[in-house]
Amino acid sequence: MTNYDEYESPLAHRYASREIKKIFSPRERASTWRKLWLWLAEAEQELGLNQITDKALKGLRSSLVVSDEAFQVIAKEERIRRHDVMSHIFALEKDVPDAAGIIHIGATSCYGNDLGILWFSTFPPRIFVTDNADLIFMRDALRLILPKLAKVIHNLSRFALKFKDLPTLAFTHYQAAQPISLGRRAAQWAQDLAMDLEDNEYVLAGLKFRGAQGTTGSQASFMEIFHGDAAKIDELNKMLCGKAGFEACYDISTQTYTRKVDLRIANALSAFGASAIRIATDIRHLAHDKILDEPHEATQTGSSAMAFKSNPMRSERICSLGRKLSTINTNFSATFSSQWLERTLDDSAIRRIDIPEMFLLTDALLILLDDVTNGIVVFPAMIRSQLQQELPFMATENIIMKLVHKGVSRQEAHERIRVLSRKTVEAMKTEGAKNDLIERIKNDDFFRPIWDELDGMLDPKLFIGRSAEIVEKYCEGPLRGQLEKYKDYIDSTATATLAV
Repeated sequence: MTNYDEYESPLAHRYASREIKKIFSPRERASTWRKLWLWLAEAEQELGLNQITDKALKGLRSSLVVSDEAFQVIAKEERIRRHDVMSHIFALEKDVPDAAGIIHIGATSCYGNDLGILWFSTFPPRIFVTDNADLIFMRDALRLILPKLAKVIHNLSRFALKFKDLPTLAFTHYQAAQPISLGRRAAQWAQDLAMDLEDNEYVLAGLKFRGAQGTTGSQASFMEIFHGDAAKIDELNKMLCGKAGFEACYDISTQTYTRKVDLRIANALSAFGASAIRIATDIRHLAHDKILDEPHEATQTGSSAMAFKSNPMRSERICSLGRKLSTINTNFSATFSSQWLERTLDDSAIRRIDIPEMFLLTDALLILLDDVTNGIVVFPAMIRSQLQQELPFMATENIIMKLVHKGVSRQEAHERIRVLSRKTVEAMKTEGAKNDLIERIKNDDFFRPIWDELDGMLDPKLFIGRSAEIVEKYCEGPLRGQLEKYKDYIDSTATATLAV
C-alpha cells in the first residue's frame, strides 16, 4: 500500500510548512519525551539519587532520537499495553538497558535506596512527558509563527504607506460611503493583525512549565523519594525549567497543567483566524469590483469551464482555513470545562488532534497572507471610475453649504438636491446611465451662484479627511515600534511560496 491508498490530512500535505510539521511530528514528540526523561534523571542524580548512574545517563543521551526500529517496538507494545507512554518506556529501556529501572523515577517507577529498600511512586508517567512536551511544542510553535505574523503586518504597513493618499470609495452596510484612502483601509487590516500579534505574544510570555508535580499535583511521590526534603523538589523543578527553557512552573497543577492554558492559546489563534477571514473577504469584494487583486501566476487557471476567469483563490482559501481556525477554540473551551476535579482522560484524544491543527492552520494562513499582502495589485483607473460614479452624491453636502454661504435657504437647497439626486439614481438604475448629477446641477439656474465652483469641489482628495496623516502616524509610529523586534526576520525572509 502506498501513500495514495491511505487518507492523508490536506492540512499537513498541502498547506502547512515543514517547520511547523516537524514540531508536531511523531519523531519530535517521542524524542522530546526521551529528553524529558533524561532531564529528570540528570536532575535527580544531581540532587542525590545514587541509583541513577553516569553509565545510564550516557546511554540515555546517546538514544535521544527515536529510531524507526524503536517506533516498530512502540507500536507492537502499545497494541499489548494500550498505553502509549509505557510503550515508549519499554522501547527506551530496550535501547538503553543500563537505564532500565531508573527511567521516570518519581513517575511510576521503582528504585532501591541506599539500604536496598524498594520504593514505589504513583506519579503517572503519561503526564510528566505528555504535558511538559505539549508545553514545549506550543512554545516552539508560537515562536515560529510570531515572526511570520509580523512580516504580514509589515507587508500591509508598507502597502498602506504607499497608497496613503490614494482616494477610494468607502463602504458602510456595503453601500457607498464617504471616501477614504486605500492605504487607510490597509492600515485597518494591519491594526487588526497587530492586535493578534500582541495577544499571541502575551500568551507566549505567560507560558510556563508543568515540571514534576506528582500524581494529583501534591508532589507526594517526590516527597517520598527525597525523604521529605521539600527544598529538593523546588530545586528539581527549577532545574527542569532551566533544561526545558522555561522561566517557571505553574504554581498549581492537578494531574495535568490546567487546560485553561490551551484555551488561552486557542483563543488568541482563533482571533487571528477571524482577522484573516476579515481581510481576505475585503480583498474578495474589492477583486469583484476590479479595484485590486491578489497575485496570480501567468499559468494559473481560474475555471475549468470559463477560461476567462481569474478567481481570488488565495483569499478564498484563507477564508476556508480561517473558518476552521476561528472556531477551533470552542473545542478547547469544551475540553477545559469538562475536566472533572483533578483530571479525566476525555481531554487526550481531542488534544492530539486540535493542538497540532490549530498551529498548522495558523501557519498555513500566514503563508497565504504573506503571499497575498506582498503582491496585491492595484488598479487606480478602476478606483477613479468607481469614485466618479458616487462622488457627485458625496459632494452634495458641500454644495448645500456653499449655497447657504451665498444666502440661499438650506431647506430649499436640500430639496432641490434631493429631487435631482433621485432622478439621477433612477436613470442609473433603469437605463444604466452614468452619474450626471453635476451636469443636472449645472443646467439648473437655482445653482447658478456656485456653477464656477462645482468642478473644484469634485477633487477626490477633498473627501478623504486626514487619511494620509492617520496612516503615517500609525504605521511610522506605534506599528513600527511593535515590529522592531522582528526586523531581522522581516529583512532576511523571502515571501512565502505556496505549495499548491
